Amino acid sequence: MEKILNYINGELVEPKNGKYLDNFNPSTGKPYSLIPDSGKEDIDLAVEAAKEAFITWSKTPKQNRSDILMKLADTIEKHFDELVKAESKDNGKPETLAAHVDIPRAPANIRFFAGAILHNSSQMHEMDGAAINYTLRQPVGVAACISPWNLPLYLLTWKIAPAIAAGNTVVAKPSEVTPMTAYLFSKICIEAGLPKGVLNIVHGLGSRTGDPLTTHPDTPIVSFTGGTVTGKHIASVTSPMFKKLSLELGGKNPNIVFSDADFDKAVSFASRAAFTNQGQICLCGSRLFIQEEIYERFRDALVAKASKLIVGDPSEASTNLGAVVSKEHMEKILNKIDLAKVLGGKIILGGDRKILDGNLKDGYYIQPTIIEGLPFDCEVNQEEIFGPVVSIIPFKTEEEVIEMANSTKYGLSASIFTENLSRGHRVAAAIESGVVWINTWLLRDLRIPFGGMKESGLGREGGFKSLEFFTESKNVCVKI
Repeated sequence: MEKILNYINGELVEPKNGKYLDNFNPSTGKPYSLIPDSGKEDIDLAVEAAKEAFITWSKTPKQNRSDILMKLADTIEKHFDELVKAESKDNGKPETLAAHVDIPRAPANIRFFAGAILHNSSQMHEMDGAAINYTLRQPVGVAACISPWNLPLYLLTWKIAPAIAAGNTVVAKPSEVTPMTAYLFSKICIEAGLPKGVLNIVHGLGSRTGDPLTTHPDTPIVSFTGGTVTGKHIASVTSPMFKKLSLELGGKNPNIVFSDADFDKAVSFASRAAFTNQGQICLCGSRLFIQEEIYERFRDALVAKASKLIVGDPSEASTNLGAVVSKEHMEKILNKIDLAKVLGGKIILGGDRKILDGNLKDGYYIQPTIIEGLPFDCEVNQEEIFGPVVSIIPFKTEEEVIEMANSTKYGLSASIFTENLSRGHRVAAAIESGVVWINTWLLRDLRIPFGGMKESGLGREGGFKSLEFFTESKNVCVKI
């Protein structure tokens, strides 16, 4: 069985304690590789390497840094097919999704920030001839970057690319649930000639590696994407150290469809927003609010569309939904569906585990599930499920749907479908979400700030993720 290795100071190395954990393929429910069970000693070595590399890297001319990152992006593309298969095997998602979204975004992330550092601007303020004030943007030090399991390489590169481009160095901890693409990325960094210590990747459990990394005195920047409970813990243990924090946490995102919306477009986006990546995207629209005038027609159209989605072998081109990421996560999702039934919800599509044939019979598959009849403020409609489950809720007025949409403790994203542009902007301004889309979903532009309100996070990221922090603002994206 293949052993995944840590990437420290430019070399692939075993954990100091020699211990490993099983890495499972969600499609089969079987382990297929071993992941380092690293500890504080490994983190200390990685931080020391990054700290030493920072001395030189922070002074490396921007053009040189940009050139190195561009070569890194090129090298990722050389290994495109290998990365697609690895991400699908590690995560359970269809290979087609990995090939169209996850893997292409990794070199795109790197190229964007490699170019951005050559074109950033500063501010200058003249004081009536008495003085000139200007703003310097300088690298900070070693960034601790902890990435999640749902989009492993996509979100890992989104964190490390801006930090490295800006002259910082990085110690990254990928999710222990999906370590393979990060391991392959380590090999790619070596092949591309990334200077030693600029990026270090340490694998392991959050309690044994995440805590030592975020609380290390030599990691002044911490960027974390994951669950709100873990985000609260990181905030509590790092706040006395006055670290720069970027926390992108949970979401219970509303998708609002008004009666004047482009019907077919809204149905298509509602299905995509609910079930893409088995619903395991923090931006998924898991609460679907439909105006009463079109509720029954829309519900029936959504059920008809979602019923055609194929849950199957991630390697098959016809598969729309693969496996969810782990057995524990599958059981959590199924328990939430059972709770919906207890609370009076009606399962109008799906609701069960999907058992496939052959070597996939033990995989973690769940049918796309649509629930109606639940109150907007019940537990199922308030807590993040993070699976292929959507709850549909009718509404009468604009004021009513705004109240329902804002009823959760989360505020990450929202989508609004209407042909009335004034209404679209008006509702977008009233929704308590850091990102709002009008007549679209998951349309991302790396030039704009990203992040959530309320318990969906803090330290909203702008151009140089993990480095610049914005006030309480939001983005409104209008599809034209």
